[in-house]
Amino acid sequence: MNELTSEWVSKAENDFNSADILLYAGEFPIPDSAAFHCQQCAEKYLKSFLQEHRVRFERTHSLIPLLDLCLLQDETFEVLRKGLAQLESYSVAVRYPGVNISVEIAEEAFSVVKNVRKFIRAKLRFS
Repeated sequence: MNELTSEWVSKAENDFNSADILLYAGEFPIPDSAAFHCQQCAEKYLKSFLQEHRVRFERTHSLIPLLDLCLLQDETFEVLRKGLAQLESYSVAVRYPGVNISVEIAEEAFSVVKNVRKFIRAKLRFS
């Protein structure tokens, strides 16, 4: 694995752990922030796969265009589309007033990102 891929994975893991802590470690969950970190984790894992395969990608927070680039390398990524579409809106909207995420929705986002993480880690040959 190349060095930049490892950095993407490390940052993705930071977001994964942040989401976990925000949902489950404190007395009160912080669902908006947890959902944001779920989206960020998925984004960085997609970018890690692309980086490892030397695929250029735009600076974007949009998951579906990143997924489409991954699909050019590996068609099995299609199984992630529905979950990634769910996470798509958590990158920007949840950081502003007027949008509130319930604990249940944040937990669903965390479940989705666990699947994305497991899938891409296997592609990168992590356990």
